[in-house]
Amino acid sequence: MINNSTDTQKHLRQIRQKINEQPRELTDEQALAIIESYVFHLPQASGRTSRQNGELIRRLFLMLRRELSILQPLADDPSITEIMVNGADRVFVERKGHLEKTSLSFDTEEDLEELIRRLAAGVHREINELNPIVDARLSDGSRVNAVLGSVALDGPALTIRKFPENRPMDMADLIRSGTIAPEAAALIQRLVRARYNCFISGGTSSGKTTFLNVLSRCIPSDERLIVIEDSAELRIDQAENLVRLECRSANAQGKGAVDMALLVRNSLRMRPDRIIVGEVRGSEVVHMIQAMNTGHDGSMSTGHANSVAGILKRLEAMFLEAAEIPVEAIRSQIAEGIDIIVHMSRMRDGSRRVIEIAELDCVRDGRILTNPLYRHDSGLTGNKLIHTEKLEVWK
Repeated sequence: MINNSTDTQKHLRQIRQKINEQPRELTDEQALAIIESYVFHLPQASGRTSRQNGELIRRLFLMLRRELSILQPLADDPSITEIMVNGADRVFVERKGHLEKTSLSFDTEEDLEELIRRLAAGVHREINELNPIVDARLSDGSRVNAVLGSVALDGPALTIRKFPENRPMDMADLIRSGTIAPEAAALIQRLVRARYNCFISGGTSSGKTTFLNVLSRCIPSDERLIVIEDSAELRIDQAENLVRLECRSANAQGKGAVDMALLVRNSLRMRPDRIIVGEVRGSEVVHMIQAMNTGHDGSMSTGHANSVAGILKRLEAMFLEAAEIPVEAIRSQIAEGIDIIVHMSRMRDGSRRVIEIAELDCVRDGRILTNPLYRHDSGLTGNKLIHTEKLEVWK
């Protein structure tokens, strides 16, 4: 184990210099040989056991050659779905829905912050004392959130939400895992193909993004899709005519920011058949609902809420913050724009479930009426779809 961050950075600088002196880009095996030679020629090498020297070599190799440094073995473990670093010496993972503390640790908080800055820079985002929070992504699309120690009282915090596997999940995978019942899957696939506007709600880590990914695979491949995300993580690969847009943070001078609202507004000029917004969080809700109301049928998005009624209230609140429009008009636009709400929940055992699928009907007596089509505890409700126009056209 390296004793402190000064030793770590000194070793890394010297090894990088040796690697950079090579006439061509090295393979992992060649880089590992240089690291081994360096470690075994250190004065203190003879005072360590072969196991200690091996651990030092492995640690330096990961820090130099892997995107996630010492966390890379956790990212490569397919049974781990989330990595949580709470300061330098507390690394947790979620495995099969349960949290576990690992034996991994960074030498110092400075080493952890160095990794955070490198991950942010990899997607052209800045994190510093003025902007101590960042959302980013890894090369495989996994979601990253990081907070510097200036606002995280127990040390820098890093959270990585992984994709469960290299192959994007499909509806058959969700049925096998129990996330959705076969009859509910058949219903929602039919509605997506028929271009019903769908909104997925749920709490944190309830599976909203995964489900949105799966629903996007139900879209015919000949349609033009505009995908808008705060940090790109959706894996939509079946569409040939696809444009992916990602928000951009302001630079150190506070300029150059491109927010979700601007991207959604601009997408309307890009001749989309459908617009897919990774998550609605603020003023972009106005443009998203307007798009759903003005011919962009089949659009989809997600949002945080604890129930179908909860997401309707949250959409209304976001709309009110963004525009001075009477509440009655807002409710009318929401009811006319969104056709279907799919609500998801994370269960006590860590599994994710589609809890309810509901159709939005109309506004009556000042509230939006819903027509429940499916409930997790009882299956299909037997209620018939009220608005069948799109379904009839699709036939």
